[in-house]
Amino acid sequence: MKQTELVFIPVPIISHLSPTVEIAKLLTQRDPRFSITIFIMKFPFGSIDSMTTDSDSIRFVTLPPVEISSGATTPGPSMSEFIKAQTLLVRDAVHELTRSNSVRLAGFVIDVMCTHMIDVADEFGVPSYLFSTSSAASLGFLLHLQFLHDYEGLNLDEFKDSDAELQVPSYANSVPVPPVYPVGPILNTRTGFGEDQQNASAIMSWLDDQPPSSVVFLCFGGMGSFGADQIKEIAYGLERSGHRFLWSLRQAPPKGKMAFPRDYENIEEVLPDGFLHRTARIGKIIGWAPQVAVLAHTAVGGFVSHCGWNSLLESIWYGVPVATWPIYAEQQINAFQMVKDLGLAVEIKIDYNKDNNYIVNAHEIENGLKNLMSINSEVRKKMNEMQQISRRVIIDGGSSHSSLGHFIENVITNIP
Repeated sequence: MKQTELVFIPVPIISHLSPTVEIAKLLTQRDPRFSITIFIMKFPFGSIDSMTTDSDSIRFVTLPPVEISSGATTPGPSMSEFIKAQTLLVRDAVHELTRSNSVRLAGFVIDVMCTHMIDVADEFGVPSYLFSTSSAASLGFLLHLQFLHDYEGLNLDEFKDSDAELQVPSYANSVPVPPVYPVGPILNTRTGFGEDQQNASAIMSWLDDQPPSSVVFLCFGGMGSFGADQIKEIAYGLERSGHRFLWSLRQAPPKGKMAFPRDYENIEEVLPDGFLHRTARIGKIIGWAPQVAVLAHTAVGGFVSHCGWNSLLESIWYGVPVATWPIYAEQQINAFQMVKDLGLAVEIKIDYNKDNNYIVNAHEIENGLKNLMSINSEVRKKMNEMQQISRRVIIDGGSSHSSLGHFIENVITNIP
């Protein structure tokens, strides 16, 4: 019997690759007819090899490196051209994959940032399915903006830095878009530490010594970093709040260099004088953080987050209230949804953007931390309720479980 093959094409950064791998696992576990090949595009920096281990039903193919334009400080500005440059490599790799008659190509599952690959799927005469690693609401927001531009003739540039309010259907009602399959939460809740076992063990040991729900965890994602002035304001805000804290502090890449943040070699050089000494009994500053394991720990009572969708899903899964501090991409709209739409988070900032040079001051941070750690807050109650819902939807009969089944039926029905 021919194997039904799906080709997955994710953006090769952890926040996109991780949920892609998890949804691939769900599909192959749910229906043994599927095998999946995940193509890994190679950035000229960083490594994600630890996530790309083949299994019986899932294999990873790393594409050859492609040069991208220099001068960008983050992957964002050149991402479209980077993805476009991969299309010939993907086409050749799929030809190689389908050369054997044992494979029946069912379609491409494409990251929403990799839409150039739809043209490749069209060449093979198979359907394309877009996988959004963010929330359904933020996808609806983007589609609604496109609708306003295409059908109502609005110039979206007019909304930049304005006080205008938009009614966005996806935040209250269904949106008339192509079929959408809400399959979340897509999570990797395994807490293995890999090569960082020693550092992770020290972090978990420190948490073991803290009282339940007493620690504020600050972590800003794989691309999250701040300048020296902002770091000092965070430090002052933490100290004045009086709360115990675990702070994942990463160093920004040099200006003009395309790279991921890294751990500091000397953390004291960016902190206020005496800060480490004054907070030694209540705080711990780390570099890389085993985020899932930390959020799962009973000592953690609050999470200051950049509002990446993976991080928000993890906080909900473990029932940890969030204080919002978005940095880039769709994180502002995620923060809005968590604070204003769902009441699952408190605000440090909602409209922060790493490129606007705004400094969030210590007073704002202190107030946000105190609101976050308020024991009897409505946010904490709602988060506990949502935690239970997030676990029910993925079991047999739950809405996400059903959506995944509908997607499988669609794929099988539309095989050329």
